[in-house]
Amino acid sequence: MEETDVIRNRDAVLEEIADACRRSGRDPKEVTLIAVSKTKPEEMIRTLYAAGTRDFGENYVQELDGKIADLPDDIRWHMIGHLQRNKVRYVVGRTAMIHSVDSLRLAEEISKESVKKNVISRVLIEVNVAQEENKFGFRLDEVKPFLQQAGTLPGIRFCGLMTSAPYTTNPEDNREYFRALKKLEIDINRSGIDNIQMDVLSMGMTCDYTVAVEEGATCVRVGTAIFGARDYSNR
Repeated sequence: MEETDVIRNRDAVLEEIADACRRSGRDPKEVTLIAVSKTKPEEMIRTLYAAGTRDFGENYVQELDGKIADLPDDIRWHMIGHLQRNKVRYVVGRTAMIHSVDSLRLAEEISKESVKKNVISRVLIEVNVAQEENKFGFRLDEVKPFLQQAGTLPGIRFCGLMTSAPYTTNPEDNREYFRALKKLEIDINRSGIDNIQMDVLSMGMTCDYTVAVEEGATCVRVGTAIFGARDYSNR
């Protein structure tokens, strides 16, 4: 893919986000586009960086570690993939946000490492809204009890919720899941749980990000529509 193609693709995604915001009465500035750069070469990231993109998402800790070392310091890295507890130390203090907190034990490990490094880790709770067996995350009804246990952990700030809706060729199929996550956010904010006030909804990917924006997403995680199809042959 040519450098100009990556920039043109990103700009097209941004325009679609703006259109979705107009349809739903929102300000496009409320939505952050996270360019999901997993498996993609650093040259592509540098191209988008030079064109103004600062938010990038990675799924694999080892790949993230290498890219952080090689690329500009002011990139805002988002850990969006499943995070194992034994790799937390490579992520805490080096990322803008961890999107995939899916257990109390993981939250406790992030808290422990954050205190050790004297940082506040901004995290999202991963919610498996569609209850897909092959995905991580809490059920909708598990999130409030989790927050009542984890909400006061030191060194960690629960900023909001994340979900990965089912892959679909019809984005409308996933509207119900995005709507349910938004409702949960509202319910949590009204619940008065100590130290919890959420304002981040990370939902929507290449197949459905416009519908996610219409339903309240503040972060969309888009990879293929920007970088093209991925090659996993070396994994």
